[in-house]
Amino acid sequence: MATTFDALGVSADLVTSLATRGITAPFPVQQLTIPDGLAGRDVCGKAKTGSGKTLAFGIPLVERTGKATPSRPQGLVLVPTRELAVQVSEELMPLAEARDRTVLAIYGGADMDRQIKHLSRGVDIVVATPGRLIDMVDRKVIDLSGVVMVVLDEADRMADMGFLPQVEWVLRHVDQSRQTMLFSATLDGEVDHVVRVHMHDPVFHEVESTNVTVEDMHHRFFKVHQMDKVKVTAAIAAGTYRCLVFVRTKRGADRLAEQLDKEGVGAMPIHGDLRQSQREKALNDFTSGKLHVLVATDVAARGIHVDEIDVVIHYDPPADHKAYLHRSGRTARAGTSGVVVTLTLWDQENEVLLLQKRCGIDEPLVEVFSNDERLRDLLAWDPATDEGVRSSAQAVAAVKAVPRTVRSTGRRGRR
Repeated sequence: MATTFDALGVSADLVTSLATRGITAPFPVQQLTIPDGLAGRDVCGKAKTGSGKTLAFGIPLVERTGKATPSRPQGLVLVPTRELAVQVSEELMPLAEARDRTVLAIYGGADMDRQIKHLSRGVDIVVATPGRLIDMVDRKVIDLSGVVMVVLDEADRMADMGFLPQVEWVLRHVDQSRQTMLFSATLDGEVDHVVRVHMHDPVFHEVESTNVTVEDMHHRFFKVHQMDKVKVTAAIAAGTYRCLVFVRTKRGADRLAEQLDKEGVGAMPIHGDLRQSQREKALNDFTSGKLHVLVATDVAARGIHVDEIDVVIHYDPPADHKAYLHRSGRTARAGTSGVVVTLTLWDQENEVLLLQKRCGIDEPLVEVFSNDERLRDLLAWDPATDEGVRSSAQAVAAVKAVPRTVRSTGRRGRR
């Protein structure tokens, strides 16, 4: 398999643009999909978040997109969230500039008049959320009839968020001879319907990820006490460069960010009730390294695609094993490794043990306190190989294995 972008058929100007950013070797998903994308084929790519999907579709998109006339773009990327629209457009801009192409992110919560003004000057590639795009089509400020290539990014997330009817509406308003590239972590259910109905003889490429996703991460499961939970989180976050903390509610995100600030750990929340400018500032500061801790709800986190997150903390345990894997996948991205921490209260232990079983994870559930120095470097401390932890876990397991009649104290129960 080819190991350079040049060998994949990428033009010299784009190869040079990539090299100036230190990108010289394609990831597996890029090696698989770029040649077919450049050849004009419809492509379905199944790969996990952080596998390099943006360049996998971005390179063919820039290569095959021409100059647009006012309000009539030639390339279109549909994404599920505002944050992802911004990130994808920023990732594509260096490539677009190398080819004298323009890119614009269109999403709700931003100034529509400004977006319309950019479109009227002529934008070659639009990266949009479905709702805002449809609104602009209805207002007749954007014409999709000139689109020659459509990309559906994170199609499974769009399905989860109920956006696929809007996606299909957009596809019906684009020239049916267009090229389509679809990327998703799963290709079943509603996503499969989109593939069958709206794509033409697509070629399928899959980068295996289920086991790799789990194995690429270092899992830590800690029993904590309610009064010490914030301090444990602060102790872990203090030893990280980028730490993403998951909570279940918007109010919980606000509260935890404030509590971490009081513990001397700078943190900002990100969730749907915040103004778009606040969300963008939090994400930009986190991406640049200015902010080390981001506290997110599940929905808001779907737009977070930041490499080099070294620790993900499940402050509130996820709803199920799928949510655990999706949340945790924010670390161990783009070939890097990372630590995933789940904090567990006494009444959540059975829930977390079931979660481990469904994810195929065998790690001890260790009681910790915030003054434990080992929390500051979790990659160096592996409870699974800690002799003291193992002995304690084995003792507990031995007690649990003893039949109830043998463990009887001899006291009679009341009749």
